[in-house]
Amino acid sequence: MRKIIHIDMDAFYASVEQRDDPSLRGRPVVVAWRGARSVVCAASYEARRYGVRSAMPAMRAERLCPDAVFVPPDFVRYKAVSRQVRAIFLEHTALVEPLSLDEAYLDVTEPRIAAASATATAQAIRARIREETRLTASAGVAPNKFIAKIASDWNKPDGLCVIRPAQVEAFLTPLPVGRIPGVGKVMQGKLERLGVRTVGDLRALPREELQSRFGSFGVALHRRARGIDDRPVEPDQPVQSISAEDTFERDLPLGELEPHIRRIAEKAWNATRRTERVGRTVVLKLKTAQFRILTRSLTPDAPPPSQDAFTAIALALLERVDLPDETRYRLVGVGLSNFRDAEDVAPQPGLFPAEAAAS
Repeated sequence: MRKIIHIDMDAFYASVEQRDDPSLRGRPVVVAWRGARSVVCAASYEARRYGVRSAMPAMRAERLCPDAVFVPPDFVRYKAVSRQVRAIFLEHTALVEPLSLDEAYLDVTEPRIAAASATATAQAIRARIREETRLTASAGVAPNKFIAKIASDWNKPDGLCVIRPAQVEAFLTPLPVGRIPGVGKVMQGKLERLGVRTVGDLRALPREELQSRFGSFGVALHRRARGIDDRPVEPDQPVQSISAEDTFERDLPLGELEPHIRRIAEKAWNATRRTERVGRTVVLKLKTAQFRILTRSLTPDAPPPSQDAFTAIALALLERVDLPDETRYRLVGVGLSNFRDAEDVAPQPGLFPAEAAAS
């Protein structure tokens, strides 16, 4: 049986800011730019007491907590700390699956450092994180990823929760069904109409009924209600897509998007330089003032060989937008997807002959 640890840094971005600026300690810190279009990247536990949460509009956070200290995000610093933390993980196991800068799964079934148990490994990792970064992390230890992730949130902040195989059913049964990943407010409402409020209630429903109502997600719900999760920890997932996007200060017509697309395409292209894989599909994303999301994509015969070629394709995708002329847009994004290893992408000269000749 696997031994899985889910590590989640506590209020990571906000905690880094409080660590580096003593004047912020003990105060409600919101990591976000101010403005009507900004959203909260992170909130300290002091700010969370007022109801401030990640992904909340910054203006709402300000209304909930007028005394909040707004700090613009500094992702260069956050990434540096994340690398420190990941190095600690790798001392204990090669099977590390990062989910974001501040959380990861670890498979410690066969740890690199001899330890009495997975619990001891989790304790050692949390102690090293505190020692090296002066930050705290919470951990969940369980026989699979699903339960470990729930457990890591159980005793936050700076907590440890261990769920042994024999404890899985008793742990899950009373939990609100909303604690299952993927069960948002809409799905929660649908389940409540079936009389399902807890994981125990969900376990009572036949698999066939869940599948007929919710398709493949219904099958997943049936398995999760029983604590079943066979997914392995998958280290170093190859990059699948890279993108950048921006929300405007004011809604813009289609005809004013070109300079923004050029700027965002440059940012996305620079990000692709940090991977050895090659993206083949160019994607343009638009969000209207009414929050409707459109995506347009093109996979040319050969991957874009340069930033200029990449940008040209992104701009050409504007011609595929068929909404009324009066439509206004609040966000634009540009990205590359359909990545392949460089050696698997055969060059096909001729798509961009001028640039091929210049290179």
